[in-house]
Amino acid sequence: MSLNIPGLAGSLISVSEEKADPSDIDYVARDSRLHPDPSLIPDPADLGPGRVRSEAELKEIAEVAAEALADASTDEILAWAAETFGNRLAVACSMANTVGPEYTARFQPGVDVLFLETGYHFAETLEVRDQLAAKGTVNVIDVRARETVAQHEANFAGKPYEIDTTACCGARKVAPLNAALDGYEAWVTGMRRSDSAGRADTPVVQWDRSHKMVKVNAFANWTLPEIERWAALNEALINPLHYDGFPSIGCGPCTRRVAPGEDARAGRWAGSGKTECGIHL
Repeated sequence: MSLNIPGLAGSLISVSEEKADPSDIDYVARDSRLHPDPSLIPDPADLGPGRVRSEAELKEIAEVAAEALADASTDEILAWAAETFGNRLAVACSMANTVGPEYTARFQPGVDVLFLETGYHFAETLEVRDQLAAKGTVNVIDVRARETVAQHEANFAGKPYEIDTTACCGARKVAPLNAALDGYEAWVTGMRRSDSAGRADTPVVQWDRSHKMVKVNAFANWTLPEIERWAALNEALINPLHYDGFPSIGCGPCTRRVAPGEDARAGRWAGSGKTECGIHL
């Protein structure tokens, strides 16, 4: 039996009542169907249009905008980002919802949306990705490590997410995104101050020291109910797992349901002391 979750009018996603335990999923087999020839996996460094501004210029832009846009609306922030960077602006999206990409596309139609395809995602997450791509309003790009899941697990002699979560995130998420972002001058994130205590001071625009570019946290002031409301009014997609206790969604093996009263990211790497994958550090 399936349930139609109202990700909202016109954007229904079917989800099975009985979900597979992530530990039972053969990720190697699933990934090998997508990439039987690892040499065909695109190099993340070749994905973007390239930068034209220097690091010093980008840093100055970020610092001026951080002050000027501190109290700006989301519309004002994204309008500025689109006008300033054009096709050198990308959106990173986990597919927990598609508010970020779809909102940004109002100002930068066809914007590149970077999805970190680690090979370990929930099936529901991949379905959201595919549905967003099918809308045709943005350009969804799978950012992958050059190693397949099979090669990755062979190098670890086991399940990397059970052996060393930091190394796993580093190889499947951080390194590929670092390479991909080299081709852009600014990126829009979905970071929100209400996500966790560690994100409480997130600015709406900042200099990204790790990636040497401008980081646009246009949704920093939003709450989860506001995300849901905008999705409802604008037919954006909401991952069906969101309605099943997953307010923050990462890779299947490292994400659990959140208990009442816990912060939104409590289900990520639960019990490990780890709170971030590394892309925002």
